[in-house]
Order: sequence, then C-alpha cells, then structure tokens
Amino acid sequence: MTSSYKTQPVGFLGLGIMGNGMAARLVSESVAGTADRPLYVWNRSAEKCDALKAKFPDANIVKVGTAKEVVASCGVTYSMLSTPEAAAAVFNASEGTLAGVSDGKAIVDCATLAEADHQGMSEAVNGKGGIYLEAPVSGSKGPAENGSLIFLCGGSKDLFDSIENDGLNVMGKASHFLGAEVGVGTQAKLVVNSVMGTMLSAFSEGIALSQALGLDGSKMVEVFGQGACAAPMFGLKGNKIVKEVADHATNFPLKHAHKDMLLAKDLAAKTGVEYKTNNMAESIFKRARESDLQLADLDFSAVFEQIHEDSK
Repeated sequence: MTSSYKTQPVGFLGLGIMGNGMAARLVSESVAGTADRPLYVWNRSAEKCDALKAKFPDANIVKVGTAKEVVASCGVTYSMLSTPEAAAAVFNASEGTLAGVSDGKAIVDCATLAEADHQGMSEAVNGKGGIYLEAPVSGSKGPAENGSLIFLCGGSKDLFDSIENDGLNVMGKASHFLGAEVGVGTQAKLVVNSVMGTMLSAFSEGIALSQALGLDGSKMVEVFGQGACAAPMFGLKGNKIVKEVADHATNFPLKHAHKDMLLAKDLAAKTGVEYKTNNMAESIFKRARESDLQLADLDFSAVFEQIHEDSK
C-alpha cells in the first residue's frame, strides 16, 4: 500500500515557523510541487499559503480551503501545528484532518504533543483505515529552512520506510525510527527539549553572573566554546544575548520551549524519575512566559531576560 505513495500528491498542513521551511524544502528539492506530483497546502491563515506559492511561482502548489481537502487529495499528508490545542482543533474539526482520512491515507504528524495526543490521533486514523506516523522534530526555524531537522518517529514502520528517502530526507539530516508504539517519538523529543531548555537556562545564568562580575560577555561565550562544555547552541544563542540590545528573534518560541519542559516534567513524574534540574529550569521558563516583559513569543533565549529580572 505504501509503495504507491511516490506517485501520489503530497499534503502539508500548517505553514508557521516550522512548517513553512519544511514545505519549502519539499518543493525546492522536487519531492513535491512538480508537474506530476503537486503539493497541497492548507493553513489557518490563508496568506501563508499564498506566500509559499509566491516564493515558488513555477511550482505546482495547490492551496485548498480545508485540511480535509488536503488529506483526501494526497497519499501522505504532513502536519505541523504549533500547539496541542491547535493540533486537536484541526484534527477533529468537521472539515479537519480526520474527516479526510480513508483507506490507505497516511498522516505524518510532526508536532510536539503529549504522548496521549499522538496515541489518540493514531487510533482515530487507524480506525478509518489510514496509517499514522508520529514524527516530532528536533530543530528550530533555521534547520527547518535548510533541511537539517532530526525526525524522531514512532508508529507505522512501512510508512517510515516509504518516506525516509522520499520526504524526510530533504527536510532533515537524520530520521530515527524508535518503535512501532506511538508515543516513543514524543518521549525522545521531550527528553531532548527538556535538556536543551535546562542547558540554556544554566548558560544564561552563567553569562548573567559573568556580566555582573564585570567580565566581557562576548569573551565568555568564546571561552565556553573552547572548553569541555562547548555546545553549538551556546555559540549561536550566546552571541545574540550578549549584544548591547539582545537579539531574541524567534526561531523557537519561549512559550513552546516551556510547554515541552512542562510535558517532560509530567513524563518524569509519571515514570518516577528524579528530574529536579529540569523542573527548576521549567519554573524559570514559566515565569518568563507569564512575565510582563512579554517574552512568550520571543525566542527561548529570552529566558536570559527573566534571569536578569529575577536578579534585581
């Protein structure tokens, strides 16, 4: 059944910070949007579909009015909605994702949700004869745009095998199949993102302390990069937060980082694993998300501003 997907149109739901870059990669690398394999797109705000079409004026991109139309028209449909609430609303709507599923239709959901969210959607899709793969990604706006995401997958192995080198490969630098049980991809993603948030929180505290001691922030970023705790994220975010006016242009919204850390906190509690380091960092992100400083929609590096606020 999955062998026929290469001859069918491809769908994409959600053209936000991540989805726009991912869909663009499918077009630029000629996986979809070709004369014989159109890319069907839908977004809650239709102008983002128009912007993608304008970016690739010669590509075969079909904008439709509902998620249902995308799924019904395509063999494989990727979905990248920004929040669990948005994912549920689009999936369950009368003209939504599930409404378009019929025998053999494949849904690849790339959002970071709770385990139960993916498991519920998988059961619903399978119940209508469809095929489901959870495929949350590690990476933010830049990796989405340049095709260097990491896919963490669970569910249908046949579907994974079908798209690993026919979709995932142009959107990501690596794709991992972690098991047939839906939920394992989410578990892996929450572990990764909780560690990432904890690292950035600790790094931000270190830079804040350095500056308070009169040390040069840029020099300290350089020092971090030369030692045992060097990390690509420290170099990327560090050089932005030490500017005279910090640059928190959004690649990964702080509110989404907090959501993932909170989900990881719940996962650890359910599993009985000590997770106090994450939980302390999560509390800082929570204050930042709720702060009058209006940090929630900025990049998650803006947790640095909350640390300064807490230090007053």
